[in-house]
Amino acid sequence: MLRLGVTLAAAAGLSLGAGTSFATPAGPGVSGKIISQTTIGNTDYILRQITIPPGQSTGWHYHDGTLYGFVQHGTLSHFDSDCQADGVYKAGHSLTEPSGADHVHIGRNLGKTDVVLDVLYVLPHGAPLSEDAPNPGCDFQ
Repeated sequence: MLRLGVTLAAAAGLSLGAGTSFATPAGPGVSGKIISQTTIGNTDYILRQITIPPGQSTGWHYHDGTLYGFVQHGTLSHFDSDCQADGVYKAGHSLTEPSGADHVHIGRNLGKTDVVLDVLYVLPHGAPLSEDAPNPGCDFQ
């Protein structure tokens, strides 16, 4: 269903753009490419592909809007601010990250192949893709 939503959003006329941006203190080799983006009213819709190499992470962060992700390749291990895994997402699985500073999290690639995610950000107009957050006391980064 998420994949259909992302596809429909792209087909609905999102303007194509390209670029690489990092809004969080990601590990070496983590990359993001904006596939398309548009603004409707006061909401930005940004479709982005993110690649996380083995052994790397997104860094601790949160979002000002809701994020919808689809794992294209690899396995994403997702942790909340209690240092507990709140999901392990394999290729073909989707995930949702709620908005707000009370939803600090990190995505980690604990596998041996790249994790490739398609992500739809639904953000207040002008908000960054993510907001950096300090490590909440976990023994990993």
